[in-house]
Amino acid sequence: MNKYDLVLYDLDGTLQDSVPLIMESLKATYDIVLGGTDRTDADLMSYIGKPLTDTFRMHDEKTQERLIEEYLAYNCAKMKENVIPIFPGVYDFLSKIRSLGVKQGIVTSKLESSAMITIDLLELGKYFDDMVFREATERAKPFGDPLVEAARRLGITDMKKVLYVGDALPDLLSARDAGCDFALVGWTKMPKEELMAANPTYLVDVPECLPCIIEGTEL
Repeated sequence: MNKYDLVLYDLDGTLQDSVPLIMESLKATYDIVLGGTDRTDADLMSYIGKPLTDTFRMHDEKTQERLIEEYLAYNCAKMKENVIPIFPGVYDFLSKIRSLGVKQGIVTSKLESSAMITIDLLELGKYFDDMVFREATERAKPFGDPLVEAARRLGITDMKKVLYVGDALPDLLSARDAGCDFALVGWTKMPKEELMAANPTYLVDVPECLPCIIEGTEL
């Protein structure tokens, strides 16, 4: 018997190596709209995984709207060039977990229109029973609402039977708020010491470990 009935995944930085493009897009957006920014890389990185409204919340409403519009235009245009790679081993563990009869889904803070660009290009959709995008719930990560919504859609009532896989602090906090376990991917580009200090349930050092966690076995 599998330890979990449902495995949910963050998208950026977890399944696809998109953090470099996100950072490029944020900086380009500030250059286009404001002629640059004094925000540090560490500051910008801390907002990855959160909605764009949070990323640009420190600005007035009109500026925030312009920044979001320009970010989406720049980022989506780049994504359509198919520049974002999948992390090594992702297809393998998605196939393996699916073969175990475990449901899988994506929970991301990205809008559906932008998220689907790379989901389609990387042919990820066939692995998932459902996908929850930013529009699905009023509150996004770090709240647990999107995870609870994903479980509800797939008929899972016990959040202890749900595992969320992610790469950033908002993912971990969302899992904790939802009452499910959290697996931190070892290939995260976020500060790992900070993440480990927050006590994730698991650290997935290599992709092959993830199906073992689901089965409750060792690699």
